[in-house]
Amino acid sequence: MRYFEDVTVGDRFTGGPVRVEEAEIVAYAEKFDPQPFHLDADAAKNTLFRGLAASGWHTAGMTMRMIVGSNAELAGGYIGMGVDSIGWPRPTRPGDVLRIEMEVMEARRSAKRPDQGVLRVKTTTFNQNDEVVQTMIANLLAPGRPT
Repeated sequence: MRYFEDVTVGDRFTGGPVRVEEAEIVAYAEKFDPQPFHLDADAAKNTLFRGLAASGWHTAGMTMRMIVGSNAELAGGYIGMGVDSIGWPRPTRPGDVLRIEMEVMEARRSAKRPDQGVLRVKTTTFNQNDEVVQTMIANLLAPGRPT
């Protein structure tokens, strides 16, 4: 397990893979984002995406799963304090195999709680062709090493 003191700016971590299944894209869309380009492969052909695409929020959820399973192994888990930015430059498709790369951009001691730190982390999600399907910059709460 890594505590705040064990993480430095520039540290990199990886996670995945996760295979994207068409049935999961549709099931997610039916429940949370019921738009034609997420629900029906034939209907999706006539949209901006030109084929079935996962909801960006579904991609974010799969990314979160890979973060939790990553080799970062943060003590106390991955406690999100907020997301500065998130983007989906390319659609996630059925059959894609996703992976993530995380980079610590900032590490600072909490002013309010000096026994904790805040990590600003960029997470990039790639498909099997090393094409970026999501970028995210988030702030994570990291506990300090117990004394």
